[in-house]
Amino acid sequence: MWQSCLLAFISSACVLIIELIAGRIMAPYIGVSLYTWTSVIGVVLAGMAAGNYLGGVVADRFASRRTLGLIFVAASVTSIGILVVTDAIVSSTFSLSFLPRIVLYTTAIFLPPSLVLGMVSPLVVKRALASLERTGNTVGTIYAFSTAGSIVGTFLTGFWLISWLGTRQIVWLVAGILFLTGLAVGQFHRSLKAFAVPALAILPFAVVGQGWNAGQYRAPCDVESNYYCIRILESTENGHAARALMLDHLIHSYVVLDEPTSLDYGYERAYADLTRIHATGRPNMNTLFIGGGGYTFPRYIGAVYPDATVDVIEIDPAVTATAYERLGLPRASRIRSFNEDARTFLMEWTDPQQYDVVFGDAFNDLSVPYHLTTAEFNRIIAGRLKPDGIYLVNVIDKFEDGEFLKAYANALRTAFPHVYLFGRGAAFQPFDRNTYVLMASRQPLDRAALDAETADDDAFSRTIPLGEDRLIAYLGSGRALTLTDDFAPVDQLLARLFVERGR
Repeated sequence: MWQSCLLAFISSACVLIIELIAGRIMAPYIGVSLYTWTSVIGVVLAGMAAGNYLGGVVADRFASRRTLGLIFVAASVTSIGILVVTDAIVSSTFSLSFLPRIVLYTTAIFLPPSLVLGMVSPLVVKRALASLERTGNTVGTIYAFSTAGSIVGTFLTGFWLISWLGTRQIVWLVAGILFLTGLAVGQFHRSLKAFAVPALAILPFAVVGQGWNAGQYRAPCDVESNYYCIRILESTENGHAARALMLDHLIHSYVVLDEPTSLDYGYERAYADLTRIHATGRPNMNTLFIGGGGYTFPRYIGAVYPDATVDVIEIDPAVTATAYERLGLPRASRIRSFNEDARTFLMEWTDPQQYDVVFGDAFNDLSVPYHLTTAEFNRIIAGRLKPDGIYLVNVIDKFEDGEFLKAYANALRTAFPHVYLFGRGAAFQPFDRNTYVLMASRQPLDRAALDAETADDDAFSRTIPLGEDRLIAYLGSGRALTLTDDFAPVDQLLARLFVERGR
């Protein structure tokens, strides 16, 4: 009985470990979103269901130790196959839109090990049922251990294994555990003919190991953290050498190492224009950044406003460490970093510091932390601003066709009496995807100061606010949603943009 419970524990733990690392393995290729996790969970459950059925068929005919051992050995081979299939499928070209591609990737990579591991439970139950009088107790005990294995696999992976080993090394660990379990259960050493099966199963490990030593099958990351696959790319932007910070599937920042005032993104230039207006008469300006990324704009603020306070809340300490080590962020500067979730940090931070400007830089078009979009979070930000302070946030969406931009702006209006929407050049075209800047404040915008600040800019790069009447009509059009903690369907609001971006 205890052996059956142990085998159920091991198989379930391995399934959950594979399920958790699946999202991280897919992140550099298709990003991390609700759609990625939906596909991963659905595919793993489908594999388990099919495995349970096939395992039941096999259990009625061949419920032997050797059969169970073969299943564990097969599970180890399909687990190590995750590395091979991932390498093969992401290198292929598919004429599929983004959502079908996500399903295809996750099915091809993670369905086989899930299916084989799903076959374990019916066999261990069948072998443990020595008497029908204790069927309920036996099945209940085995499934309790199976659930315990799932719990242990979940917490062990999420809290420790990914940060200790990285996803690819975890694949090796799971495959090794399953292979050794299969050898122990199957007792293949008792027959030369039977021993040929695990002997042959070693060949895939040898082939993958050879490729691994040659640099193949490894994660395409410079650093693999609990949050991101972090890569630094050498790039050329606007005629000068730069380094690009890529987080998972997307480039987050461009950094010119020896020129902190260089800004390559249009929204950063809009931030710069609006900050210059607000900084007038404030030599000791206090600024806060929600999201650090490559620290491009915090470095800009530190260089242009040497007396300013620059606080950055960046959830991933590995991103901050990368900025110090490879993106020119000086360790001796006025920039202070806090590596926590922004909302939790601001709710628990007892420092009474209030800010002149808060910059939001935690959103992109494939992954938006919804808890930073709601009316409740905006009220937290309002409480951290000085009475005349401003909150600047960049949002990627379509102007007319998108819904997230409207819903987020409406959430800002619940906490701030004045909300403005800015674009660059011809940004307010009906159906174009673009990056917009929202400004929220208790005081009205000094439009004359903005016009004076941008008077010399050409028409294609000028920071332009949407007219007040048009903004009010725009925010009230369509479904006119407002994001709250109880209602924040961010992924659904960005679904069309998400699909079109992947084409």
